[in-house]
Amino acid sequence: MTDIILKEYDVKLDDKKRVTLRGTLNSYFNIKIYKTGKIVLSPRILVDPNDIPKSTLKIIDKSAKNMKKGKVSKPVNLSKYK
Repeated sequence: MTDIILKEYDVKLDDKKRVTLRGTLNSYFNIKIYKTGKIVLSPRILVDPNDIPKSTLKIIDKSAKNMKKGKVSKPVNLSKYK
């Protein structure tokens, strides 16, 4: 089964190397660029800050304050996971 094409159009990079996407439903995209030149855009939906529990926001604020104070853990060695 093939995907149904809703829109198809050609684009050109502007002077600042940008492309304008017309009529998109999303504002944020994940981009994957392959060696072959193929580019895949996947829509991303960001979480509304109002949907994050207040307890989680308190933990994030506390962690940020600790980091600014230099109260952090030792670096984690991730080399064994390569």
